[in-house]
Amino acid sequence: MALEHAILVSLLEQPGSGYELARRFDRSIGRFWTATHQQIYRVLRRMEADGWIAAEEVAQEGRPDKKVYSAAGAGRDALSAWLREPVEPETVRHELAVKIRAAAFDVPAALVSLTAEVERHRESHAALLARYLTGERRDFPDPSALTAQQELQHVVLRGGIEYERMTLAWLDDVLATLHRLAN
Repeated sequence: MALEHAILVSLLEQPGSGYELARRFDRSIGRFWTATHQQIYRVLRRMEADGWIAAEEVAQEGRPDKKVYSAAGAGRDALSAWLREPVEPETVRHELAVKIRAAAFDVPAALVSLTAEVERHRESHAALLARYLTGERRDFPDPSALTAQQELQHVVLRGGIEYERMTLAWLDDVLATLHRLAN
């Protein structure tokens, strides 16, 4: 997937400025596709030049004008073509898992620092799960009344929720193993 596709999806959900898109990436899409603010702005300029998106200058009181972007016909066509392309299963690069395996070859005292590292990861995943659950309650309070678009958004969020729950269960298992080995 190219960043262009993630931006098109976000703009189809709701037009926005570069700043608003960057915030959306920080809050939601960024867990599935990361991009820096600079990358987003650079790709927006290219997409506008290629006719994939349209920009409208919007005056702001007391601040510089802003550009609000929306998907154009060529962008919708590009996204439609991309949707029909096969996607290969992704491989996972998980540095923490490699560190955990590597601990078998280090001194037992390394388990203490590894435990702290795993606990830090656990806190991060627990916080993200809490944000996902809060967003689910806010954005999808009545799952029986969702539009098709909302159902697809919700199923992706549910995937994120389940991924975080699975990761927390694994991290709890790792912590229990580390504690058992340290004693």
